[in-house]
Amino acid sequence: MLRYLNLCSRGRGAWLLLALTALALELVALFFQHGMGLKPCVMCIYERCALFGVMAAGVVGAIAPQTPLRWASLAIWIYSAAEGLRLSWEHTMLQLHPNPFVTCDFAARFPAWLPLDKWLPAVFVASGDCAERGWTLLGWSMPQWMIAIFAAYLLVAIVVLVAQIFRPRQRNLFGR
Repeated sequence: MLRYLNLCSRGRGAWLLLALTALALELVALFFQHGMGLKPCVMCIYERCALFGVMAAGVVGAIAPQTPLRWASLAIWIYSAAEGLRLSWEHTMLQLHPNPFVTCDFAARFPAWLPLDKWLPAVFVASGDCAERGWTLLGWSMPQWMIAIFAAYLLVAIVVLVAQIFRPRQRNLFGR
């Protein structure tokens, strides 16, 4: 399996699949926001940014998968998935254990050199309440589903990293 993952990480297809899954999730989020009228909160916006990081990792990996750029892609992927997992966990805790003294910010805080909320307000402006559970599927709220999604992204990224480090030797039937 490690050999297979190592081989897949050296081709564009796997990296494009990673980018496409993240793009699909972003499009679903935008449908929830603009199609269904669910207002994203600040934590939702930050989780969205982490998902864009996973998408960026897929794009960077697809650019030159057989070069050391693959390592940068893995780093971006692991960081984005871990940060998304942390954010969605924190968001879930805000929903499951609401506290009037612990709330999320009113607006997302982006760095001055990357004002995403000014560049793409339809995607990055928050207007919802972090403690509100506006949508559920099978009893799980959106941040709970994002925990599962980011955990899956992180698990796959770690296994792919292990496949890069510990490349199994190819066994030959005749001992060569």
